[in-house]
Amino acid sequence: MIENRSPEVYLNLNVRGMGESATLAINERSRQLAAEGRNVYKLGLGQSPFPVPGHVRESLERNAYQKDYLPVMGLAALREAVVAWVKRTEGLDYSMEHVLVGPGTKELMFLIQLVYYGDLVIPSPSWVSYAPQARIIGRHIHWLKTRPESGLGVEPDALEELCERDPNRPRLLILNSPSNPTGNCYDEEQLRSLVAVLRKYNVLVLSDEIYSGTHYTGEHLSLARFYPEGTIISNGLSKWCGAGGWRLGFFIFPPNLAWLATAMAAVASETFTSTSAPIQYAAVTALEDRPEMDEYLLHSRQILAALADHAVKTLRKAGAAIRPASGGFYLFPDFESRRERLAERGIVDSTSLCEALLEQTGVAVLPGDCFGRPVEELSMRIAIVDFDGANALAAAATERIDEAFVKRHCPRVTDAVEKMSQWIQS
Repeated sequence: MIENRSPEVYLNLNVRGMGESATLAINERSRQLAAEGRNVYKLGLGQSPFPVPGHVRESLERNAYQKDYLPVMGLAALREAVVAWVKRTEGLDYSMEHVLVGPGTKELMFLIQLVYYGDLVIPSPSWVSYAPQARIIGRHIHWLKTRPESGLGVEPDALEELCERDPNRPRLLILNSPSNPTGNCYDEEQLRSLVAVLRKYNVLVLSDEIYSGTHYTGEHLSLARFYPEGTIISNGLSKWCGAGGWRLGFFIFPPNLAWLATAMAAVASETFTSTSAPIQYAAVTALEDRPEMDEYLLHSRQILAALADHAVKTLRKAGAAIRPASGGFYLFPDFESRRERLAERGIVDSTSLCEALLEQTGVAVLPGDCFGRPVEELSMRIAIVDFDGANALAAAATERIDEAFVKRHCPRVTDAVEKMSQWIQS
């Protein structure tokens, strides 16, 4: 007699109980509520509000006929373009042989954890998918202690404390700048202070720089400038080029880590084979040094900076503890100062805070515990992206970009932040 078993027993233990990625789940829930007639402010999923630049879209149209499988490592012309781009933007010299192209950096991040046998080290808070990927593969996860006053980022003392417990253990640290979820950007002093610890313990670093082009002053710094031998640069078109759905990312390896690139390519050949051909050809255009791209990036940064500044001021008036952002689409406020008032309304943690906020105001954000913060902490991530980016970019060509500008051209974000602030204080 065949025993009746629950289907779940056939699931890998590492994925039992896992749900959909928090960012994708909040986006789907927002869609459902909107379909029911609710006015939902979509500040959950961090998708670029700006369109793909016109010259990059035109390149995709020209290359729509490209249908052949491309090399696993990526189109040679694209890998050469990546090398030229990182030389121009960071002053770093690489070889195209050490560039690996993939269908988004998310997939490449999964592959590196699959191939490299080391513990995952990330700060609390961190992007929602780093830890789940490690959990799926079965890697140990270490959350580093962080401090609000230093931007909730990786600090040398916390890294030293972890590494000295087992000095020879292999580790993969993910350093994200500009940061999702905080908007924090590491400066030269912070990066240099980390290098001594990284070298001492031979820590491998994945420098997640997917938001590099959104640094508000255009002064992004890669850790690879100071720790080239141990840093893999991760970047792509999703955020600064507005092409999240195109799924084009790349890793850049130093020569001494060529063995890791080769191993990842071997696994890639058995999984995704190669990245979409038309998109790889279009990506060459996206990485070229062009005045229209410079203008696109400049205005994008200015709009995001003005919008973040306005939101920070508004949230602080409502009692939020929050640092100004330096890049990206995100803010990470903590409403601990309002704990007593919120507890009177049955709100005692980040999940109940965000649930109540969505139900009562229509503002969709993500709770801080999705990013590795303590469950009881009254924190949240806000994605300042619910606006017409094409309209805002067109206006930026002739208008001054300031607080009045974002109220005119990004009203759904400014209205949402105002509603949130009023609700917190009510």
